[in-house]
Amino acid sequence: MPLSPLPYREVKRKLESAGFSIISQKGSHVKFIKSTIVGTQIAIVPNHKEITIGTIRSILRQTGLSVEQFEML
Repeated sequence: MPLSPLPYREVKRKLESAGFSIISQKGSHVKFIKSTIVGTQIAIVPNHKEITIGTIRSILRQTGLSVEQFEML
């Protein structure tokens, strides 16, 4: 299933179920963090009504999640 634009609340729910937690917020951008054995992963997510496909792809690159993993969450 290809990616589609999602609301911030849905992206937040998926990242939290993947083990990420909110660490800070500056303006409308929220910083999610996850500590692993390899290191720390950080993703910056805009708190917008709708997050576009390109931004979701950027979030996936930052988190190391594949599209399939993200869709399953």
